[in-house]
Amino acid sequence: MIARVSRSLRPLSTTRAALSTWAKTPAGPPDPILGVTEAFKRDTDSRKINLGVGAYRDGDGRPYVLPSVRAAEERIVGEKLDKEYLPITGLPSFVKNAARLAYGADSKPLVEGRIAAAQSISGTGALRVAGEFIARLYPHNKTIYLPTPSWGNHTPIFRNAGLEVKQYSYYDKNTVGLDFEGMVRDIQAAPEKSIILFHACAHNPTGVDPTQEQWRKLSEVVKEKEHQVLFDMAYQGFASGDTDRDAFAVRHFVAEGHGIVLCQSFAKNMGLYGERTGLVSFVTADPDERARVESQLKLTIRPIYSNPPLHGARIADTILGDAQLNAQWLSEVKGMADRINGMRSTLRSRLADLGSKQSWEHITNQIGMFAYLGISPEQVSSLVNEHHVYLTRDGRISVAGITEHNVQHLAESIYKVVG
Repeated sequence: MIARVSRSLRPLSTTRAALSTWAKTPAGPPDPILGVTEAFKRDTDSRKINLGVGAYRDGDGRPYVLPSVRAAEERIVGEKLDKEYLPITGLPSFVKNAARLAYGADSKPLVEGRIAAAQSISGTGALRVAGEFIARLYPHNKTIYLPTPSWGNHTPIFRNAGLEVKQYSYYDKNTVGLDFEGMVRDIQAAPEKSIILFHACAHNPTGVDPTQEQWRKLSEVVKEKEHQVLFDMAYQGFASGDTDRDAFAVRHFVAEGHGIVLCQSFAKNMGLYGERTGLVSFVTADPDERARVESQLKLTIRPIYSNPPLHGARIADTILGDAQLNAQWLSEVKGMADRINGMRSTLRSRLADLGSKQSWEHITNQIGMFAYLGISPEQVSSLVNEHHVYLTRDGRISVAGITEHNVQHLAESIYKVVG
């Protein structure tokens, strides 16, 4: 009797732990980028700098909402529109305008009605939909090749979608630049009709892009091997400040006859981070094939999230569809790109002024939101622990986090650690 009583008086939490279905579920590893931000928040030093977050910041280091976005949003609110579900493939006018931004108004497949497209949950959603579509319907090699390195979320997205993930050479640590010969070699060595992912511009995380001449060569290599190309274009306009220039690779491959898959995001170039606005599109052979691909896009999307968010699509569509707002947005995008490029130049010149023996030329040669400093994990740890400069362990920094207020401390910290 006593033994029975003692068992019945065991703490409820202990009993639940023993009976829980999820008691043996292992803890997942922390996200490396979000972990940087959490460490930054815990730091009480006034000099601390967060260079981990992949979001634009203004000259005072604050989140920035584009004036064109504010204007578009005010117009939408004033119209007192409903909140009904969108179609599975999204807001039709947004889909049309987003595709035109990427491919160009005079794009032959666009004019001929050969581009199958669907609004997505930003770039991540576009990639996942594309991955699942390819895993289910691509009739050839189910292996996707990513650059080394690539955005950290690419691998889990495609693995979870059912594709095998492999890598091709991309970044040269010795030159802190592009390993173009290795890139071409590996893409040529991949089995025919493999899937090759390219960053269309502003490669994340290195900021290292091929030149236009190198893109032309890559198009030839891909065509010889009959590979399927998937472009991730998360930074159109944000890289150089020119949306047409940043779309060069995509438009060249399409002009050369490649049936590409394209994933777009409006998080960075419109600052619509939390609105989750993007597009996934396929260049097809004819309107009949486009219709069949779109029907399968619907079947891919429906069991995942049914239909995409409305508000961000309305904002982007209003900006892209209004000549005055579009011109204003293009000016604002260029302003963001110019500020980032200006901070690259300032950081490099401050390091030179301090007497650094390193060239740091790669900082200004790279492009877009991110830069690879070309330093070791140990040097990263010194920057974090001794100088309160927070960045990812691979030496990637978000240049958007550099301002006139903190660039001197950053330069001095790098100089003390690297020399």
